[in-house]
Amino acid sequence: MTGLGSRPDLTFAALVLVASLGCQPGTSGNGSVMSVQPQAHYATVNGLRMYYELHGDSGRPLILLHGAFSNIQTDFARMLPALAHTHRVIGVEVQGHGHTQDSDRPLSYEQLADDVAQLLGQLAIDSADFLGYSLGGGIALQVAVRHPERVHKVIWFGGAAYDPRGFYPELMAAEKTLTPALLAGSPWQVAYAKIAPNPADWAKLVEQVKTLDLNWKGFAARDVQGIKAPVLLINGDADVVRPEHAVELLRLLGGGVAGDLHPLPPSQLAILPGTTHVSIVERTDWIVGMTEAFLK
Repeated sequence: MTGLGSRPDLTFAALVLVASLGCQPGTSGNGSVMSVQPQAHYATVNGLRMYYELHGDSGRPLILLHGAFSNIQTDFARMLPALAHTHRVIGVEVQGHGHTQDSDRPLSYEQLADDVAQLLGQLAIDSADFLGYSLGGGIALQVAVRHPERVHKVIWFGGAAYDPRGFYPELMAAEKTLTPALLAGSPWQVAYAKIAPNPADWAKLVEQVKTLDLNWKGFAARDVQGIKAPVLLINGDADVVRPEHAVELLRLLGGGVAGDLHPLPPSQLAILPGTTHVSIVERTDWIVGMTEAFLK
C-alpha cells in the first residue's frame, strides 16, 4: 500500500478506513505522485467554486470523479495520459476536496451529483461517460439516477455497492474510530495541504466524510433498476465490498444471465484478482483497458 507502509502510527482502523474511502495516490516507480499538466478552470456551481481540469480535445466527454479525501491527480494521474488520447477528459474535484472550496452544507451523494450535473450544463455537455473511483463512482451512479439525460455510460471501480450492508462489518466498525490525527502526514493530507483553498479545513473534511459514510443509506433497489445507462462495475476480490454484493448490484442493473442463451446485458461486472480497495488504483492497465472496451 503505497504511502502507508512507513506510517507505523496508522492503526488498523485507519488503514482499513483509508482503503474504504478511495485514497490511494497514483504514483510513479519511485513513489512520487506523477504530474499531468492540466487546463485548470473554476465554475460557480450551486454556490460552490468548483475546480475542474480539461485533458484531451476529441472524443465523447469522459468525467473523472475521485475518491474521498483525494483529488484528480492522486487517483487518476497514471490513467490520464492514456485516457486523454481518445477522450475529452474532464476531471472534477467535488466539495471540500482538492482545489474546490468547502461549504457549510453536509456532504451527500445527492448534492454532489447535482453539482456535477450543473457543471456539465455550464460546459454545454448534454451527455457524458463517467469514470469514478470509490466515492466518485457512487456520485456517478447518483447522477445516473437523478439526471439520467446527462449520462451515457458509467464505470465505477473500487467499492461499488448499493447498500451499506454490502461492506464488511469490521470496516464500518473501524471507521467509527477515525480521527483527523490518524491521517496526519498521509499522502492525502499532504496533497490537501498543498492545494486546498484552506488547508486548515482538513479536520473538517475528515469529519464530513466520516459522517457521510456512517449515515449512508444506499440506493433504493428500484432506483438502481431504473438506471438506463450501461454500468461497468469493477471491484477487487479483496475490496471493501463483499464479492457477492457486487453480483447483487449487477443483477439490479439487469446483468447476470446465461450469455450463451440470451443476449448480453448492457451492464457488466469485473472482479480483479489479488486486488484491494487501495491497490485497485494501481491496476492502471486493467482499468484503462476495461474502460476503453466498455465505452466502445
